[in-house]
Amino acid sequence: MKAYEQYGHKGSSGLIFVCDHASNALPQRFGDLGLSRALLETHIAHDIGAAAVTRALADAYSATAILACWSRLLIDLNRGADDPTIVMKLSDGSIIPGNRDADVAARIVEFHKPYHAAIEAEIARQRDTGIVPALISIHSFTPSWKNVPRPWQIGILWDRDDRLAKPLLEGFARAGFTVGDNEPYRGELENDCMYVHGTMHGLPHVLIEIRQDLIATDDMARAMAMRIKPILDDALARMGQPGIHFTRPLVSGTTVMDEKTREQLEAAAFRRLVAHLRARTDVQNIDMMNLAGFCRNCLGDWYREAAAERGIELGKDEAREIVYGMPPSEWKKRYQKEASPEQMAAFAKAQKTHS
Repeated sequence: MKAYEQYGHKGSSGLIFVCDHASNALPQRFGDLGLSRALLETHIAHDIGAAAVTRALADAYSATAILACWSRLLIDLNRGADDPTIVMKLSDGSIIPGNRDADVAARIVEFHKPYHAAIEAEIARQRDTGIVPALISIHSFTPSWKNVPRPWQIGILWDRDDRLAKPLLEGFARAGFTVGDNEPYRGELENDCMYVHGTMHGLPHVLIEIRQDLIATDDMARAMAMRIKPILDDALARMGQPGIHFTRPLVSGTTVMDEKTREQLEAAAFRRLVAHLRARTDVQNIDMMNLAGFCRNCLGDWYREAAAERGIELGKDEAREIVYGMPPSEWKKRYQKEASPEQMAAFAKAQKTHS
């Protein structure tokens, strides 16, 4: 039983669309989870209109889209496997009888893991061709919540990577939309879909929320997709060539660590790398560039950029001195050797490879 639909084209668009709440269908053996057909047609079961928008955008870009085959009430694919709300027993005031004694672990294995594995496989496929893909997640939200109207027509949800979020916020506003910045929800949920596949891979990513009354029919959804496309085109152009950019401490395996601890370990690894490079003065910058596409100067420049993001201004040589352990000009006089013709030729070739 397929947990996901892989729709569209395996081309080189550099985009992957995902729709976590695409369907209100349920596998036959689960029946209707004890709910009426009328309730299963509402937002508690799926994101109304989101699937049609996703498919239309995938068609417009000749891109791949991965969509959920089953209702969010069966399992919420935009939650981490450890999230207590991954299988809801109560949703917007409605009790879900069929989830009362749910085998959550079995549902994770059958439906949650394959969906996320499909996204990972598509990321890997594109990365293997040299593409750094951008992830675009499509959701929809109700016009009101607990009888309070929601003024936004579009919501842009993001965590710390603003490469797509900021130009999209500006683009939707210029196009006349009432747009919410991390409204009506926040984009900072650890282990949600964009966190796992975007943040943890350092890929550009964003979640676009669309108010459901604007995409209530397939025709309305396709029309909205065509309104979104030029705004997304502009945001992608303003972002420029996508690269790997990490904004949170990295996670590996199943070892449980809080974010502060992970950050401290990464800082310790950086200090160890700097100590190693200070000791290995025989390792020339040009050899590092030829083999790996970075050198001591790059590390210093990345340190400087990170400081600038925190509002701290460092001079170029000041930042590089942190890596060299002395002014760069002094290191050059002491340790830098004249590059051979072979090294220069390799450097010219490597620049094309790493650019």
